[in-house]
Amino acid sequence: MTGLLVVTAVAAEAEAVRVGLTGVDATVVPVGVGPAVAAAATARLLALAEAAGRPYAGVVSAGVAGGFAHRVPVGGTVLATRSVAADLGAESPEGFIPVDELGMTPEQLGVASAVEADPALLAALRAALPDAVVGAVLTVSTVTGTATSTRALAARHPDAVAEAMEGYGVAVAAAQAGLPFVELRTVSNPIGPRDRGSWRLREALTALGPAATALARVPTG
Repeated sequence: MTGLLVVTAVAAEAEAVRVGLTGVDATVVPVGVGPAVAAAATARLLALAEAAGRPYAGVVSAGVAGGFAHRVPVGGTVLATRSVAADLGAESPEGFIPVDELGMTPEQLGVASAVEADPALLAALRAALPDAVVGAVLTVSTVTGTATSTRALAARHPDAVAEAMEGYGVAVAAAQAGLPFVELRTVSNPIGPRDRGSWRLREALTALGPAATALARVPTG
């Protein structure tokens, strides 16, 4: 196996990542927004590569994210220890129940609410990006947009540093293919009340290129 598959949501993220990948054996593909399209497209790309006799050695979900303001600054880089399906589960009078706490076995569910980052890939990126903030990155289908929901999300996931919309989907596809996975993001805005004036998307995309240079440290052979 050789090379990395780097999956982003949109073309602007893919272009930003490519800036930092000069000389790196990697394929960067924008697949669309949200966990469903990210999972389906990643699975297809992995299957096509395997069928062609050129399977990938690892999978990376990369792009911009919202960051928990008290945990990571806007413009900062985050590395996921695990990618979490933060809104996969059920509501109850006592609050949200994650899917793997609904009383069914993992075999019955066929899925867990989080996929752990590959230890070797994560260690390589941490060594190359010593200033990165490390913690869980939440995957949501609906971006958090109120102070109340932000507090609830932070309380449910005390190790979370950021949220985005694709990581868990990409992670599941990688896990199904038996490939190592890691998630790398730069922070464009604080999680909370939706205020486009506080977003720094251009700065986050600019930061994504230098962050992506760390992928040169990831073993791909």
